[in-house]
Amino acid sequence: MKRLELGGRIDRSHPIKVSFDGTQLSAFEGDTLASALLASNRRVVGRSFKYHRPRGVFSAGVEEPNAMVHLRDGTRVEPNARATLVEAYDGLNSTSQNAWPSLSFDIGSVNDLMSPFFSAGFYYKTFVGPFKGTKFWMQCERFIRQAAGMGRATLEPDPDCYEKRVDFCDVLIIGGGAAGLSAALAAGRAGAKVILAEQDFELGGAILNEPVGSEADFWLASMRTELAGLSNVTLMTRTTVFGAYDGDTYGLVQRLADHVLAPAAHQPRQRYIQLHAKRAVMATGALERPLVFAGNDRPGVMLAGAARSYLNRFAVLPGQRIVLFTNNNSVYELATYLVTAGAKVSVVDLRPTIAPDLMKKMSAAGVDVKLQHGVLAAKGRKRVTGAAIVPVDAAGHATGPAQHAECDLIAISGGWTPALHLWSQMYGKPEYDLESGVFLASDSEERHLRPAGIAHGLGTKAVESGFALGAIQARATGATSDTGSSPAEIPVLPYDCNNAWACLTKDGKSAGKAFIDFQHDVKLSDIDQAHLEGYTSVEHLKRYTTTGMATDQGKLANMNALARMAELRRAGIPETGTTTFRPPYTPVTIGAIVGTEHGAHIRPTRLTPLQDWHEDNGAVMTEAGLWKRAWYYPQGNEDVDAAYRREAKHVREKLGLVDVSTLGKIAIQGPDAAEFLNRIYTNGWKTLKVGRIRYGVMLREDGIVWDDGATARLGKHDYFMTTTTANAGPILAELERKLQTCWRNMRVQVTSLTDQFAAMALAGPLSRRLLQDLCPETDFSAETLPNNHLVYATIADTQVRIHRMSFSGELAYEIYVPSGYAKAVWEKLMEAGATHGIQPYGTESMAALRIEKGHVAGPEIDGRLTMNDLGLGGLASSKKPFVGSVLMNRPELLRDDRPVLCGFKIQGDCGARGGMLIFPKDAEIKGHGQGWITSTTYSPALGSYIAMGLLERGRERQGETVQLVSPMEDLTLQAKVVSHHFYDPEGILQNA
Repeated sequence: MKRLELGGRIDRSHPIKVSFDGTQLSAFEGDTLASALLASNRRVVGRSFKYHRPRGVFSAGVEEPNAMVHLRDGTRVEPNARATLVEAYDGLNSTSQNAWPSLSFDIGSVNDLMSPFFSAGFYYKTFVGPFKGTKFWMQCERFIRQAAGMGRATLEPDPDCYEKRVDFCDVLIIGGGAAGLSAALAAGRAGAKVILAEQDFELGGAILNEPVGSEADFWLASMRTELAGLSNVTLMTRTTVFGAYDGDTYGLVQRLADHVLAPAAHQPRQRYIQLHAKRAVMATGALERPLVFAGNDRPGVMLAGAARSYLNRFAVLPGQRIVLFTNNNSVYELATYLVTAGAKVSVVDLRPTIAPDLMKKMSAAGVDVKLQHGVLAAKGRKRVTGAAIVPVDAAGHATGPAQHAECDLIAISGGWTPALHLWSQMYGKPEYDLESGVFLASDSEERHLRPAGIAHGLGTKAVESGFALGAIQARATGATSDTGSSPAEIPVLPYDCNNAWACLTKDGKSAGKAFIDFQHDVKLSDIDQAHLEGYTSVEHLKRYTTTGMATDQGKLANMNALARMAELRRAGIPETGTTTFRPPYTPVTIGAIVGTEHGAHIRPTRLTPLQDWHEDNGAVMTEAGLWKRAWYYPQGNEDVDAAYRREAKHVREKLGLVDVSTLGKIAIQGPDAAEFLNRIYTNGWKTLKVGRIRYGVMLREDGIVWDDGATARLGKHDYFMTTTTANAGPILAELERKLQTCWRNMRVQVTSLTDQFAAMALAGPLSRRLLQDLCPETDFSAETLPNNHLVYATIADTQVRIHRMSFSGELAYEIYVPSGYAKAVWEKLMEAGATHGIQPYGTESMAALRIEKGHVAGPEIDGRLTMNDLGLGGLASSKKPFVGSVLMNRPELLRDDRPVLCGFKIQGDCGARGGMLIFPKDAEIKGHGQGWITSTTYSPALGSYIAMGLLERGRERQGETVQLVSPMEDLTLQAKVVSHHFYDPEGILQNA
């Protein structure tokens, strides 16, 4: 391998400093890290995942499985970067990964010698079964986890910033090759707003792999010039369309400063764009397929298309003695380029014949062509030193003795596969075309995203196809300007795929390790073994062997794996099927996804009037939406579990005080206030007397439960509504919308009082005694102030309003105080309550208390459930209409088998997890079960773990034992179905 003195698209006037493992590389502006490595004769650039085999640069694009490196150092370390996609820049520092102590001498390579023990699924068979749950597994797990993954991310904060943006266009063009540029030109001339996204740092696609000064080169220059002059066309290089989603939505990542040492001040490194396009053109080209033979992973084995790219684009001769191994015509022009550059070239073609003029051309160039031959094995260890070439039959089996050919590069081409990943993300699995041997996108005029150029089929004329489709998609958005004539067609690489499967074997077996998935070390024999073990589904094959699950997501491996499986099953590829393509098309950095959504947001952080008191008294704070709330108050070395259990137990036995100021508080005032509430809530409000409180439930217009809360009547036309913390803002907005648009004649005003009043709940059997001591002039007896009544009193020289109501199930009172006086009232309660043993408690113990009592909250009111599901059906009035009263009676919402709210008493000393699936006791763990857990806690009052959840026909199944399953944690618990009113179900204590 060497850098050529002339040619290529690099800028030789601007040499740059690039290093790999501490060694300086020969690099210029316009290089990638991969081309710089090859120009510096670096053959081994990485190690494979499982066997730690030496690997070299294999491709020139997104499909690269081998050249995975660390970029930069310090806080800007980036692992698992593809050297083929890394734009070389001055000061770039890169290092190898997955090797210790060094790339050339890697201890992990001992795994290669032990490969018979590490075949497909070895971890399932070795560590699961008789060893499951034993100390042996626990000991092995530590080492397995340490070996997992490739590369190591830094734990330091990322010093760079990222952006998010929502954008819109008429036509999105995905890909900047011949078809994409032609489509953008047609759509732009038609007058549509066009965005063209190209993942490379330069427009041109496969044209960039043609010799500089070629006819295609002049065509590209003219296209760039005209497109740059169209103000309605935006050309975005260094931009990857990684996802195609429902409707018109696409995910893009724009790399703004990955090609410099460090971004400028306030310059984002990357930008995530959520793009909404009325129409889209997929001009993503095709991916070259590898051929499968022994040693096909050795450094010095490379895709023929990559060799073409490094030679013509980067002026790097990838080898001196080269064997081109193929089953199609795409390598023959490359052979002439390589000979011109000074290489000795021979072509090994699996086919029995090729066109006479092609053979004549090779003869004139001095290229030796061996037809109906193939490479049985690559020779060499850390690099290719030769190839074993054998005659073959139509099935790809060796039919004669091997001939040794000395070489330092084997460039392979097994045909081309259209890159349909984005189309498949949006529309599902493509259709297999038997004639061309590739999967194709089923196209129609109704499709939002349509393929053009080679992505539409291997024989498609790129310019003609792209220009026509660009015009069609632009017209579909309403653009009407004249598009003019199509640019001239240009000669392109002869993309074809004569054989869907090309694996060279001897006596039906490879002559050594022949790899399907290079990064995960999945061998041909692993596919065969999976077949023998009964894995006939492609999805099962994928997961059992890990084929296509590496960072390249099967771009190279999938077609060969499917073809081998089809061959073993004696079925066609259409019957065998294909796996599912999912976003992202290429890896996306977490920083780009997060954008500015980290640390303290621009949105305000809301603090209750008692924030200072909580901090001064050692509270651990937690976030509840925008609010900061006291989570728990640790004593000594208590963690959250110990603290909340102690706090909840203390409330049940004595007395506790909790800050509930975050509750939404809304004044409903006016002559029509009662009627207004009657329409908003499901139950009746006209009969509520002054000084009384009533619990109410609100529905969305579709009949689903939206929120619950208590509303007090303070005067004839004056009501005080409380809502959940999360819905305070949305409910106020909806009430105002109703009054302004639906019920414009109602004489009602709604006013937020959330910030004007603080609220605190005093709960426990001693709560009445404390209030009576503090307010001797007020009668707090059960007869004078029963449950759901209110009274005014004075505490700390401040008039307060006290609501007798309970969220915990204990005798309890909510105290509403003007915000400016909240701390004085709170401190007075704590001071007077000291003789009664008062303690503050936080949101964690408050949640435990409400679960014990069986009160629903946010986890249950999740936007999917009806009043009947939650056991609140009795609150739905049949005498009046209300919001949601019509649609709540849809047949689907009245099914008898809908999951309903139940309690679960957990057996054993392990708590449940929110979201656990519920299955019958002896049922197979398959599917989504019969329900799910919504809330879970340890109950100090009951001395056991309990949970609330939704279970099909749950009210009929009390007393039944069920399984609670968490597949993610491999955890299964047994639980008894009970009423969700665990504690004091008759309400004796709260009504005492």
